[in-house]
Amino acid sequence: VQLQASGGGLVQAGGSLRLSCRAPGRIFPLSPMAWYRQRPGNQRELVAEISDRDRTNYADFASGRFTISRDNARSTVYLQMDSLKPEDTAVYYCNQKWAGENYWGQGTQVTVSS
Repeated sequence: VQLQASGGGLVQAGGSLRLSCRAPGRIFPLSPMAWYRQRPGNQRELVAEISDRDRTNYADFASGRFTISRDNARSTVYLQMDSLKPEDTAVYYCNQKWAGENYWGQGTQVTVSS
């Protein structure tokens, strides 16, 4: 399974970014999807997840600022990030769960300057 994440970049504090991740089309509508991040010196942590039925769950730090969504017709999951803070600087990874396995994209760097 190959996941292709994009949309990272450099943004000032208070700004916004939208991450995208395209996954294989055949299984995408049936797969829970998620975004994780790994900040420098820290373990990978869950940012947000969305079920195959569009139920969402957010980490506390993401709630109210980030929005996860999916477009099954495009086999793509999105992460809209608003009101970004310097502590949001991290590599962001998309994740797909299928048949008991976790699949990961290559990561996209998000850097928030103060």
